[in-house]
Amino acid sequence: MLKILFISRAYPPITGGLENQNYELSLWLPRISKTITIANKHGKKFLPFFLPYAKIRTILEMRNYDALLLGDAVLSPLGLAMKVFYRKPAICITHGLDLTYPLWIYRKLWVGFFMKRMDRIIAVGNETIEAGVRRGIPREKFVFIPNGVDTEKFLEPHTRKELEQLLGENLEEKKILLSTGRLAAHKGIDWFTENVVPKLPKNVLFVIAGDGERRKNIEKIIAEKNLSEKVRLLGRVNDQDLKILYNTSDIYIKPNIKVPGTMEGFGLVAIEAASAKLPVIAANIEGLKDAIKDGQNGFLIETCDTEGYLRKINELLADEAYCKSFGEKARQFVVENYGWGKISQMYLDEINTVIQKSKIKNQKCN
Repeated sequence: MLKILFISRAYPPITGGLENQNYELSLWLPRISKTITIANKHGKKFLPFFLPYAKIRTILEMRNYDALLLGDAVLSPLGLAMKVFYRKPAICITHGLDLTYPLWIYRKLWVGFFMKRMDRIIAVGNETIEAGVRRGIPREKFVFIPNGVDTEKFLEPHTRKELEQLLGENLEEKKILLSTGRLAAHKGIDWFTENVVPKLPKNVLFVIAGDGERRKNIEKIIAEKNLSEKVRLLGRVNDQDLKILYNTSDIYIKPNIKVPGTMEGFGLVAIEAASAKLPVIAANIEGLKDAIKDGQNGFLIETCDTEGYLRKINELLADEAYCKSFGEKARQFVVENYGWGKISQMYLDEINTVIQKSKIKNQKCN
């Protein structure tokens, strides 16, 4: 059985896409290999202490493992150090933003030097690969493996009455559009609120669960466009409330836009929503193109296409039976293609391939 040392600098209880992906890998890889995880569970503030700690532990323990798996590109210097110490292969996952971070010294060293020396780079999206190639990393270093989802985590029997209690209002005859996650510029929530929501039917309510730097701008749009009856900005919600939202809304919206210097590495929340039988309407951009397959687990609309969003939303809301049956179809697609059982095996197969190539290379060198 392969022995893998997995290092994660981003891990629960801190929440986020990177943290969740690293956490799920730490759960699923040990089921099919001997995997030990060294994780930072205290957030970014603890990072200056975690990095030297992780380096010392890895130096002490790496001799007992076949390969080093790193949770993102920030940890790539650690991978190079272990290659020098032990001649063991280093595999690094990259999520997009960890390649496009604009700080000059990071671009020069982390992306331009350390990442180029990894034995394999596992990209969670094809656009992430293109971003790496544009920054000088050889294409042959990359392999695409999508993010996975716990397909049972979000699917629960909840009622519209629970949603009414969560929102604190009567939702009779209302149709609910849902968006979740960090309110960053490239997520497009403020664009959607300003351009699409005013043109939606009066019985449609747009519910936003999340927080971030664009919240004040969204609040400003709601006030200026008189959208207080059509938008609910909940802020960050706990897991139980998120499950209520996923299982009682009508459509999930992921309206990303293009913003220089940032990108959507995958589209994890979109497949989470689809796993709860929600039809997803998403922008045809970046990593969302890897997460959503048009007509199978959602629908892709060209970014910033106001009329395109309106047509698809109205089409789904006009036919409740079709909307429900498509949600069932979307869930089945997610189960078959993005379940962690399948994704973790893809990781293990790729790591094993890298290990075998490394052994052959080392034999030739000897």
